[in-house]
Amino acid sequence: MPRLAGEDLTRALLQGFEESGAAPTLLGSPRTNPRRLVINQSAGSLSVYAYIWTLTPGGRPSLPNEYRIQMTGVAPPLRANPDGMTLLLGFEPSLEVFAGFDMHRHRIFTAGSPSVQIDIRSVRQAISDGLAVDRKENAELAFGIRPDMLLVYSHTANELHRYGRTLREKQIITSAGKGLHVSPHLLARLTAPRRRTVETVTRLSRDAAFKRLVLQAYDFRCAATGLQLRLVDAAHILPVGSPGSTDEISNGLALSPTYHRAFDSGLIYLHPSMEMRLNQARADELVRLDLGGGLTDFIGTLNRPIILPSNPSLRPSPTFIEQANRLRDVV
Repeated sequence: MPRLAGEDLTRALLQGFEESGAAPTLLGSPRTNPRRLVINQSAGSLSVYAYIWTLTPGGRPSLPNEYRIQMTGVAPPLRANPDGMTLLLGFEPSLEVFAGFDMHRHRIFTAGSPSVQIDIRSVRQAISDGLAVDRKENAELAFGIRPDMLLVYSHTANELHRYGRTLREKQIITSAGKGLHVSPHLLARLTAPRRRTVETVTRLSRDAAFKRLVLQAYDFRCAATGLQLRLVDAAHILPVGSPGSTDEISNGLALSPTYHRAFDSGLIYLHPSMEMRLNQARADELVRLDLGGGLTDFIGTLNRPIILPSNPSLRPSPTFIEQANRLRDVV
């Protein structure tokens, strides 16, 4: 498999962060390692150094599933980011999936053409699971990473590679990477830092899975405006934390960021007729605070049917709509 050009690897990296729901900015050259990025997200910005190479077959007939990155063009030790996260990544272009390796373990290496391996089956597994774990015979972990999970991995890579080295912990991390519930009994057997890691990965994985499924259902279009351009969020109709709220697609809406914030703040709401409407009481409050600029133009985009998923079973649930409107006191 031919190796991608440096610019193509950088393009895949930036796109992965975009699919994760972040706004990445490249600082410096797109052709050399490490790629220096600032990842802007709702929780603030994250500084990232990313070493990335094409993931290619290992070439050993006895190990047909072994794939590797070859760490060419850099000298040991790899330079760590003094202000944030440092990632060691591979990218498999035919699958469009990343591999994540333990930066601390491989920061120092023998000069030449050193390689780091992963089982390609774990990379393929990440297409369905989001994060998939490959545990090597020496207990080292490598991860297959679906692009929309790249931000999750970036936030937790140090802890994932450090804490998942026993078989039991690998099983727990595998479940967390899928966003599955991990029993309190298993969590109780972990140290507090490891427990926080599992809980963080589980929460972030669920958020990523919800966003991916909702955006797919709405063809990556804002339900209110039809906007795509990778500028669309997944909003819960009945807010997270409210009694009865779930991550079902029928409790989701694809909305551009402005409409997402307007929806979450109660300025607009979804009527049972499947129209997005203005919450007049909230609008009047903003006008009284002299914060009503642009309201007339904004109203002009409302009071019309939203774009709905083609599959009726994925459309907004009347139950969730009713509960959300009662919670926001708009009906």
